[in-house]
Amino acid sequence: MQFGRLFTFSVVLFAYFMLLASGAALLPVKEVEALKEIAKTLGKTNWNFSVDPCSGESEWKTPLQPEKEKGFQNTVTCNCSYANNTVCHVISIILKAQSLPGILPPELVKLPYLQEIDLTRNYLNGSIPKEWGSMQLINISLIGNRLSGVLPIELANITTLKTFTLEYNNVSGVIPPEFGNMVSIERILLTSNNFTGPLPETLAKLTTLKDFRISDNHFTGKIPDFIQNWTNLDKIQIQASGLEGPIPLGISLCTKISDLRISDLKGREASFPPLSNMNNLKTLVLRSCNIVGEMPAYLGDMTVLKTLDLSFNKLTGEIPSSFNSLKSVELINLFGSSSMGNNSSGVFPCLKSFRCPQNSYSFHINSGGREVVADGSTTFEDDIDSGGASKFFLSRYNWAFSSTGNFMDNDAGTVYIATNTSGLTMKDYQLYMTARLSPLSLTYYGFCLLNGNYTVSLHFAEILFTNDKTYKSLGRRIFDIFIQGKLVLKDFNIEDEAGGVGKAVIKNFTTVVTGTTLEIRFYWNGKGTTGIPLKGTYGPLVSAISVTPDFKLPSEDGKKISPGLVVGIVLSVSCLIVIVLGILWWKGCYGRKNEIDEDLRGLDLQTGSFTLRQIKAATNNFDAENKIGEGGFGPVYKGLLSDGTIIAVKQLSSKSKQGNREFVNEIGMISALQHPNLVRLYGCCIEGNQLLLVYEYMENNSLARALFGKFSFVWGYMAPEYAMRGYLTDKADVYSFGVVALEIVSGKSNTSYRPKEECIYLLDWALVLQEKGELMELVDPRLESNYIKEEVLGMINVALLCTNSSPTLRPMMSSVVSMLEGQTAVQKVASGSGISSDDMKFKAIRNQYQQILDPSMNDSQTQSMSMEAPWTESSTSASDLYPVNPDSQYWKDRE
Repeated sequence: MQFGRLFTFSVVLFAYFMLLASGAALLPVKEVEALKEIAKTLGKTNWNFSVDPCSGESEWKTPLQPEKEKGFQNTVTCNCSYANNTVCHVISIILKAQSLPGILPPELVKLPYLQEIDLTRNYLNGSIPKEWGSMQLINISLIGNRLSGVLPIELANITTLKTFTLEYNNVSGVIPPEFGNMVSIERILLTSNNFTGPLPETLAKLTTLKDFRISDNHFTGKIPDFIQNWTNLDKIQIQASGLEGPIPLGISLCTKISDLRISDLKGREASFPPLSNMNNLKTLVLRSCNIVGEMPAYLGDMTVLKTLDLSFNKLTGEIPSSFNSLKSVELINLFGSSSMGNNSSGVFPCLKSFRCPQNSYSFHINSGGREVVADGSTTFEDDIDSGGASKFFLSRYNWAFSSTGNFMDNDAGTVYIATNTSGLTMKDYQLYMTARLSPLSLTYYGFCLLNGNYTVSLHFAEILFTNDKTYKSLGRRIFDIFIQGKLVLKDFNIEDEAGGVGKAVIKNFTTVVTGTTLEIRFYWNGKGTTGIPLKGTYGPLVSAISVTPDFKLPSEDGKKISPGLVVGIVLSVSCLIVIVLGILWWKGCYGRKNEIDEDLRGLDLQTGSFTLRQIKAATNNFDAENKIGEGGFGPVYKGLLSDGTIIAVKQLSSKSKQGNREFVNEIGMISALQHPNLVRLYGCCIEGNQLLLVYEYMENNSLARALFGKFSFVWGYMAPEYAMRGYLTDKADVYSFGVVALEIVSGKSNTSYRPKEECIYLLDWALVLQEKGELMELVDPRLESNYIKEEVLGMINVALLCTNSSPTLRPMMSSVVSMLEGQTAVQKVASGSGISSDDMKFKAIRNQYQQILDPSMNDSQTQSMSMEAPWTESSTSASDLYPVNPDSQYWKDRE
């Protein structure tokens, strides 16, 4: 390899001397070698070093690649006037739209005469080299790359710098105050990066500035007053920059401005800024700037004004009569400017004369495309109108759209329907081959809709960016989505949501139609790149829209029915109702809701209520795909409420004979309890034959959720003590763990343990067996002999320790874990430690146990003993509860 490099150098040196002998001007060898290093760092492989870089050969001057690549440029420019026209020096390197994969080369410093470096639209990464600060550059252009890091302070040392463009990258941090020392700077373009902080006051010194663009960043603070010092300004763009309004009054001193764009300002309302002295103004965009009051009449006297966008403000009054004489203006956009007279701020003025022929319940639109059948059998209607800068289109169906805004600085042509140029492989790909595009605001309206709840499904796929390692993949499309005027998605990015370009993503929303009209609006909020892959590539992009009702559709049979048939139907239905009511009464179902209502009225519930319609909408009518579990009470479904809350819905099984009482008990207990290990009970639904509990959803069947099912029955077992309000302590958790441990050993549920068909709770049975010294009878017989007796007995003893009647004697969970892992010995459990001194229930259980073993025992004796204590009473103390109003001292004592 060393020999190869030496050979190449020799060849170049030989060619250099041959050219020198011919009298031609040549680039010094040091600069040739510097170009080689620069090429390697950039990842450029097609420079031909067998000819002199200053020769003007095709490898060193455009074109090098096919001309179809718009914006492509490949030029190395030399000045060969040195040493009596015998020596050349590189003064400019322009490599545009080549998708170079490397990093910015620090080796530029080895080209001492270099004045311009332009690497627009490549695929370069890394940060800006601080070494460049020692050069005498005039132009630095790094638009459209993957650059990151912060701005090096050293760049401020380039006193010759006139243009610094860094748009469409990922550079972050603050603008260094030292940039105020750039005494020659004329253009600073920082659009679409991640800059933060306020604009430094030192920038007030940049009196030579002509072009300043900082849109789509994260700056803070107000638009600074010092911009009035920039009296040479020609263009200024502050759109979605993060800065707050109002627009400084001093901007009136910048009379040379021809292009003024400020939008999406945060902050308070303000009146229209004074712009009457800006006689050169051709483009004026003051969109969504919280401007109030009347529109100034002088705007109509601006003879060179071509674009005026004052949309989404709060203007009042009439449009000035002077606007009637405006002939130069090509676009006026006053959409959504509130109560200004005669302005079309929405679709409704366009539909005043429209009369609905009939009610509608849905609509499906293939945005920007022809009619297709998707989702199995759903027909998506065509939407092929070409659109426009200000367009309202009423379809032949029950929907319309309006589009407003125009693509500024457009290289891509005026296109309002995007078409995919590569193959798509996703399901229903026909929906995504085309999409409707808008430069600012795109609104779809569904009308003649029956009022009620609807599901809105929005289909997206990014089809204008690529999925490769080229600059065409670096675009960022960001916009907002509103439904019925409510913001439902902020800063939506199709590519991020879908996980790449050319991939479908569907966003579902539940909304309410109350005035027969549904409004879906997509709004470009000034964020995202506007020049990748070409200028004018930005704005909302939607592939399809589907709107379906969440309610049962009414019958629409238009056929007339004869009176005789009506009578027959009525009699038949009446008989059927009588029969059904009889069956329900016979089965004990009639009046069920009244019984539950009566039970519920006795509870002071701390929970809400839901309608069956809400629950059905949330669970997609109890779709089997949403089923996440099944218990003795009934199935559990995952659901999504209209506000985005994920829920778990427990549905009472119709086969449960004791369901009503269990349902009421569970609502009463869980609504009264608050605990870190409990999922939250949002509310219940009692409607028709449906009994439903709505809980907080826990992802992936977590341990907390699994324990909740155990806690429910444990607290049901201890109902008398825990019916009061308050918070359960961690000692109650220890108790519950003990019961769960017994269930694991025995393979049985605490509430369903029935030895020899006698109803005894598992814990009570364990206490009896403990007194008899026969704890191993608890072991699940299905284990046969496949267990270690010492380990099982240890687990039972740990369980009994955890269920001690005195909470203070229960071990800490850390100790429990240590004992189960065998790190510490299991504490000896004294017989009867889980029984309070006056626990008559235990005596009854023990005597019943004796009767099971000795059938000759007098039944009356057992019955009298059993009646002395309630069977559902807990042996646990009420000290398991936190105080009703725990103060700070209580928590301090617990620590």
